[in-house]
Amino acid sequence: MPCLRQDLPLLATSHLRLATVDHYAVIGHPIGHSKSPRIHGLFAGQTGQDMAYEAVLAPLEGFETTVRELIARGYRGFNVTVPFKHEAFELADTLTDRARRAGAVNTLKVQANGTLLGENTDGAGLVTDLTRNLKVDLQGRDLIVLGAGGAVRGVLAPLLAERPARLHIANRTAARAQQLAQDFTDLGPVTGGGLDSLEGLRAHLVINATSAGLNDEVPPLPDNLLHPQGGCYDMMYADHPTAFLRWSAAHGAAWAADGLGMLVEQAAESFALWRGVRPETRPVMDELRPVQP
Repeated sequence: MPCLRQDLPLLATSHLRLATVDHYAVIGHPIGHSKSPRIHGLFAGQTGQDMAYEAVLAPLEGFETTVRELIARGYRGFNVTVPFKHEAFELADTLTDRARRAGAVNTLKVQANGTLLGENTDGAGLVTDLTRNLKVDLQGRDLIVLGAGGAVRGVLAPLLAERPARLHIANRTAARAQQLAQDFTDLGPVTGGGLDSLEGLRAHLVINATSAGLNDEVPPLPDNLLHPQGGCYDMMYADHPTAFLRWSAAHGAAWAADGLGMLVEQAAESFALWRGVRPETRPVMDELRPVQP
């Protein structure tokens, strides 16, 4: 049976190497809300992997120290969440193409020679959830992405690899969206602008990657933004419909989904990188999704 421990304290002065099982962790600040220990615990049980996975709270100024300490204790890999994804990017000795494009790392693997490989699985998680789980065809479709922060940068390359007809980035600060679009023009038809640039556009898919949902809000959007069969995807997830998903229902979306599937799929990408086996994600999503009354 897999050994799944979440009770190992981070001891800055301890260099005792862990034995018996392979150890992994998710590192963030805050970290108490993370579903990653449960997700990877379910993956390990499903695939028969002898591993332990825990959540580690790193000091805001102590990410590298935390990683180095855990490596000294024998840890083999890490998931990285806010606010450390850029620091993980800088810490990695080698970067995958996806991580380099994203400018951020959410997965670190300790390689056989002791160096750190940096990967970004966010975009792959999003595209897999859309195309495999939700059966959304992105090729030749008009896509709109709301927001221009690090979350968007991390998903643009995988989205453009699906060959949409157009991908438009809309953000409160137009210049940020325009610059982001310019950074990815070599990968496909991508444009950017302010929220006012959405007037007159119609989308087969609108992806919300803004932080407005943290305040239970939605950016100001045109009422007729969606094609008749258009859908909405919120990269945030919650136990109840997010503000953006409520907007989608009120504006005739043919379908809508939150980011739980993306969360599980990006975790599966990390798990496969570390363990060499890709777990089944549907049972894990079903386990995590609360039963609605």
